[in-house]
Amino acid sequence: MTTEAPTRIRQRPAAVILTPSAEARIARLMASAPEGAIGVKLSTPRRGCSGLAYSVDYVEAANPMDERIETPGGTFFIDGASVLYLIGSTMDWQEDDFAAGFVFQNPNAKGSCGCGESFTV
Repeated sequence: MTTEAPTRIRQRPAAVILTPSAEARIARLMASAPEGAIGVKLSTPRRGCSGLAYSVDYVEAANPMDERIETPGGTFFIDGASVLYLIGSTMDWQEDDFAAGFVFQNPNAKGSCGCGESFTV
């Protein structure tokens, strides 16, 4: 007679850590989202002088290949093709008198352009 050990499923950590400020911004975006938007999506399209850029947009349909993070203010998606470039990153929302935007601390980035718009891995 064999006895099987109970199977434990360990929850996988999120690919990107959202600060409370980023979660609050997502909530504000979703509160004024266009009709049909089901969440906000982060992707890393190829552009800029370093190769990849961060892009945050509304999403109207879930893609099963995307990473999905439930936040208090709405669903946050990460493009499935971008996850490898973003694992371990922190996404924050910062604003001051002159600028406002999402700021990323990405341990995978090996360099970035002078203006901070794009990065390379």
